[in-house]
Amino acid sequence: MDALVTAGGIPKPGEPLYEYTQGKSKALLDVAGKPMVQWVLDALDGAASIQRVVIIGLESESRVASRKTVAFLPNQGGMVENIRTGVFKLLELNPQAHHVLVVSSDIPGITPEMVDWVVATAMQTDEDAYYNVIPRQDMEKVFPESKRSYTHLKDMDVCGGDMNVIRSSMVTAEEGIWNELIASRKNVFKQAAIIGYDILFLLLLRRLTIDDAVKRVAHRLHLTGRAIVCPYAEVGMDVDKPHQLEMLRAYLERRKLARGVAGS
Repeated sequence: MDALVTAGGIPKPGEPLYEYTQGKSKALLDVAGKPMVQWVLDALDGAASIQRVVIIGLESESRVASRKTVAFLPNQGGMVENIRTGVFKLLELNPQAHHVLVVSSDIPGITPEMVDWVVATAMQTDEDAYYNVIPRQDMEKVFPESKRSYTHLKDMDVCGGDMNVIRSSMVTAEEGIWNELIASRKNVFKQAAIIGYDILFLLLLRRLTIDDAVKRVAHRLHLTGRAIVCPYAEVGMDVDKPHQLEMLRAYLERRKLARGVAGS
């Protein structure tokens, strides 16, 4: 499978990470000795399931390296446009790319094993979209101070992951709905309001299981989809706020130290 790394985020004045980035790309923030996106690229490089990588939102002069990267594309101005442009580029390079792994540049805790697990688990079926969710207990076990927002379902509390699989042909989906859904991607309740108040009502009453929720959303959008309950907190631990940045810096420093000790 090919991968698209989205790295177009540049915090604006007044946003939580602006004091750290000062108008530069969030993906290039230093995390435990290297740019945040480099940790993501290293995980993709080590994953047996990934053949090639396209990075959107950074220039080739950005001082990041990957032996699988085949193209750097400029930021298109929004998440929807970035995903569309990146997928079209991957299809240009590989017309047989039926599915694409879309990975955010701000989940530096992922490893090659996690990437391979997500791809292998998704490809057990043939859906239009696969959405990773991380159970609250798994997230808080690894990152107890993450202060993530959770969606309360009938069977579990979950937060969303930032490494997901989509069918390439989904880039031709109706753009208005895509824009609204991605703009509200941090708030599942807002997403539910967009796709139907019946789903929102059932969410509020905790009457939906994770499978029910995905089936209803997919049906409303005329897609097929499957939720993947991911056991890896790192897949959902993105960097949006200063405390999350510092938390991941400390986490990856500990990982480096532990691997150094193990290899000595």
